[in-house]
Amino acid sequence: MTARGLVIALHCSGAGAGQWRHLAAALAPDFDLRAPEHFGTDGAGPWCGTHAFALADEAATSIDIIDAVDGMVHVIGHSYGGGVALRVALERPHRIASLTLYEPSAFYLLTRLGEAGIAAHREISGVARATAEGVVTGDYASAAQHFVDYWNGPGAWNALRPDIRAALTRWLPKAPLDFRALLDEPTPLSAYRDFRFPVLVLRGEHAPPPTRVAAEALADAIPTARLATIPGAGHMGPITHAADVNRHIVAHIAEAAGVIPHAVTIAA
Repeated sequence: MTARGLVIALHCSGAGAGQWRHLAAALAPDFDLRAPEHFGTDGAGPWCGTHAFALADEAATSIDIIDAVDGMVHVIGHSYGGGVALRVALERPHRIASLTLYEPSAFYLLTRLGEAGIAAHREISGVARATAEGVVTGDYASAAQHFVDYWNGPGAWNALRPDIRAALTRWLPKAPLDFRALLDEPTPLSAYRDFRFPVLVLRGEHAPPPTRVAAEALADAIPTARLATIPGAGHMGPITHAADVNRHIVAHIAEAAGVIPHAVTIAA
């Protein structure tokens, strides 16, 4: 680990550690970024299946990393990774130097957030059902297309390279576990009001309702949080608008650590 500290960055569903390569370059040499991969990726392998899957199971890898090092740790999460990051922060609040969430998929909060939240919950539950149906019937490719086009926009699946489509199809059986963990997590919104470390909540200008409502609710509930919107971005902003997103993240981490970030060119 570098002298400045450790950053743990958690990727979205269907992606991998490579999602954060530009951010790792932007943070170096002041910070060491680790990007543990979630169950279902080629690198991490499948979920063990010994009990019902929950966010706590996914968070365990990051918690082990935190417990194995000294000092405070900065945590970042995008989408599903944001849901996992919230679980990590909840379990190790005294070890968190800062938390950054880009449209965390905290779907378990939605039904408690008024009419807008209930409508958003209904919308994402429909996506979850369609994805699970594809797994049950064995039509992984169609379910992956529905999943990708929901989060990225119509036609996104067909625009992907064949190797990326193949990787997403291999990952698809994990998707229902992610959705179920995000919909069934029992943590109430009030639990996050105890966070005392700096929190940056980011969302895209064109965020879909489920993650937009959750992001705004978390930013309102956490006393130390601030909300920023990335112009022109959607849910996949950390990939499609990496330069803008990474500038926000680098500044937030540097401020929390009390350092002046070195001059860097952040790749798009």
